[in-house]
Amino acid sequence: MDDARVLDATRRLADSLKPGDLDKTLSQITRAAIEVLPDVEYCSITIKHADGSLETVAPTHDLLRDVDAQQYTLQEGPCYDAATETVHVIAPNLAADERFPQYAAVALAAGIRAQAGVRLFDAPKSQGALNLYSTKAGSFADIESLSELFAHQAAVAIRYATEITNLAEAVRTRTTIGQAVGIVMERYQLTDERAFAFLTRLSQHRNVKLRLVAQEIVAASEHRGDED
Repeated sequence: MDDARVLDATRRLADSLKPGDLDKTLSQITRAAIEVLPDVEYCSITIKHADGSLETVAPTHDLLRDVDAQQYTLQEGPCYDAATETVHVIAPNLAADERFPQYAAVALAAGIRAQAGVRLFDAPKSQGALNLYSTKAGSFADIESLSELFAHQAAVAIRYATEITNLAEAVRTRTTIGQAVGIVMERYQLTDERAFAFLTRLSQHRNVKLRLVAQEIVAASEHRGDED
């Protein structure tokens, strides 16, 4: 791919990826891959969780759920390799690719002729890969540098979205705990410190996170309010 096309693709990529919440960002990434990267007709993201399980997120077509799932079951294919072992996997002609003897039949039956997998991120508890699909044999033969650029930009968007999502969850948790403290203060005529200590003891005694204890107290209070 020539420099002008790379620069144009980079510009369009920057315009396409606007980090928001995590789910929205993942969907933006797969849609942008189809728009920006040459020959990409379908796209999905594979997440490898801490327990080793694999999950497909943000697929641009329903057929990818089965195609990806078959790779997880067979433990074979560009999608599987990029999420678990190899940073960058390109298969321009699956019909003739000796690396994936079992998966190739699955892909061809689904109309997939070429595929690439690119590692998106390596986190302490998870890994992620971008899965690129084409119905045309010969696709992706020269996509390596551009797909790596895309993966880098996408990883930045994911990190930002994760921070925003975690921050939003922290704010919601703090608000819920504050509501629960207020309810306990009113119900038992306690100071805020004693009310918080009460919630903490309840959390430890039940071996349940403080956030969940707070949610239960708030929900029970709202339920009683509805009955009154």
